[in-house]
Amino acid sequence: MLNVGQKVSELRRMTVGELRREYAEVFGEQTRSFHKEFLVRRIAWRIQANAEGGLPDRARKRALEIADDADLRTRAPVGAEPVKVAARASGGRVVTKQVEAPADARLPMPGALLTREYRGRTIRVRVLPNGFDFEGTIYRSLSAVAQAVTGAHWNGYLFFGIQAPKATEAR
Repeated sequence: MLNVGQKVSELRRMTVGELRREYAEVFGEQTRSFHKEFLVRRIAWRIQANAEGGLPDRARKRALEIADDADLRTRAPVGAEPVKVAARASGGRVVTKQVEAPADARLPMPGALLTREYRGRTIRVRVLPNGFDFEGTIYRSLSAVAQAVTGAHWNGYLFFGIQAPKATEAR
């Protein structure tokens, strides 16, 4: 009988190359990972599952059902066209319309010019309907513009001092 605890201790003493070979032996396929702790955990999990049995069939089936119902993508792929939605209107007609993400309320209208002084340089960015023009290059976000200017990641709204519009007060 295999002592799982002893085998895990042996895994922790192995090099990454040895762990990769062990992974291939245990899983029957190569791994792309070179992360030692990840490899130790995955191999230990598989050894334990083989020694003590994996999930019961009922749990495995339920997990597959949940995975089938899951929405795996929460954002549209880059460059994707807006989705057309069809719905039945009264009278049996099909109504089709494009669904697009609303523009961020913090942004000024297209055509507006955002300016900011940064390290003795005046940064000017023109707001476009689908991006931002900075020195002849079109960027998808203000954060991308800020990164191009500074070389570091910035929140674009913070970099340009843009705040959310205040709600109108009740009269």
